[in-house]
Amino acid sequence: MRLAQGGRDVLLVESRKIGGQCLHGRCMTVCALADVARLIDHARIQKALGIVDAVPKVSYPALIARLHEVQEKIGSVLDEETRRAGVEIRYGAEGRLDGRRVYIDDEEVRADAVIAATGSRPAVPDIPGLDRAGVYTYQTLQAMPDLPERLVIVGGGVVAAEFAYIFRAFGSEVHIIARSAFLKDLDQKLRAAAVRDLPGVQIREHARPVSIEGDDHVRSVTVRTAEGEIGIEADAVLLATGVVPRSGSLQGIRKGPIGEVIVDRRMRTSVEGVYAAGDVVGPPYLTPVARREGVVAADNILGRDTVMDYTAIPQSMSLRHEYAFAALADEAPLPLAAPAPAGAGSFWDVPSGWTGIGQIRIDPGDGRIFGVAAAAPGASLLLPYLAYLMRRGITVYDFDDITEVHPSTDGVYWLARYAAETLRKRRDGAP
Repeated sequence: MRLAQGGRDVLLVESRKIGGQCLHGRCMTVCALADVARLIDHARIQKALGIVDAVPKVSYPALIARLHEVQEKIGSVLDEETRRAGVEIRYGAEGRLDGRRVYIDDEEVRADAVIAATGSRPAVPDIPGLDRAGVYTYQTLQAMPDLPERLVIVGGGVVAAEFAYIFRAFGSEVHIIARSAFLKDLDQKLRAAAVRDLPGVQIREHARPVSIEGDDHVRSVTVRTAEGEIGIEADAVLLATGVVPRSGSLQGIRKGPIGEVIVDRRMRTSVEGVYAAGDVVGPPYLTPVARREGVVAADNILGRDTVMDYTAIPQSMSLRHEYAFAALADEAPLPLAAPAPAGAGSFWDVPSGWTGIGQIRIDPGDGRIFGVAAAAPGASLLLPYLAYLMRRGITVYDFDDITEVHPSTDGVYWLARYAAETLRKRRDGAP
């Protein structure tokens, strides 16, 4: 769309459906399922308080059918917007590269410039028994015919946590098998909050699946732990073991050890006139990053010198609350955290004493904010703006005259005000 708006003739080659994995396999699937999971969670809390008299049960087949309908609607909107921008779309064809030579299916075509945006695929570990029915990845999960009574999730990252929350809320018995520490890349306070959002989920860290047992269908998973091998009964197994770049159709250009296409900050590959963007260039595998990389590639094709900035990119996770976080490369030494205030989406959490959390990391010398994290309703709306301001050097003192919306579940500005007051007292020598 950026190139077409810049006056170029653009052909988008799409083998399946427009919208990529975000729409059809990952982000939107999590959004759909987590919305229903939270509805059930809210009803469960309010039933315990005597406010409502029943907790609804989910119809998984109906949920997936409706999910497909919404995905198709979003896809049709994307198709229309893209065509309206002046882009020609060719569906059902495979694009491939051999250096500077461009092919659509088996036909070589001429192009002044190329952007390779072939995405990623699930990283599937080598576990005996993967071919049994009942083993899924995020791409195939929607083919699961009904809710499993017992689900084993292999993986210890954000996606594993999200699906563990969803299926536990739906009523499944859920086990997480993590090769190392669960959510190891998260701040410890956020990690503790996430574990609190997963009551009833059995989390086994530093464990390794040895095999998936059963006849035609999954029956159990054998897991090696520090104490020895154990068997976990299971009706389904979900592989949440990450993704790897999908670059097999891209030959004659420089790649890294996991198949990622090597690019510079202008998204240029090792071949002149060939650019790459999105998951195919490697982590962090985030939709907003892919979008921005595509814009950077397009701008440079149009002669506008633009570079990609990976500083303080906000990320999110959907559990009982929304989790969102961003940090600059140099982490400040002073962390401050506090419970999030009650508001829309968390008012009835007050009796349980868990309304979420807000956290900032600051430089105690000048008050500059180096990291922000929140676990609360609406956290993912807050973080992009704070990450943007962090990159521009915002300090806690800049929050002095902010007028907040009330009620709100955002506790970050209160922490910033508290930090500013504390630093002033320290500067002035107050006790």
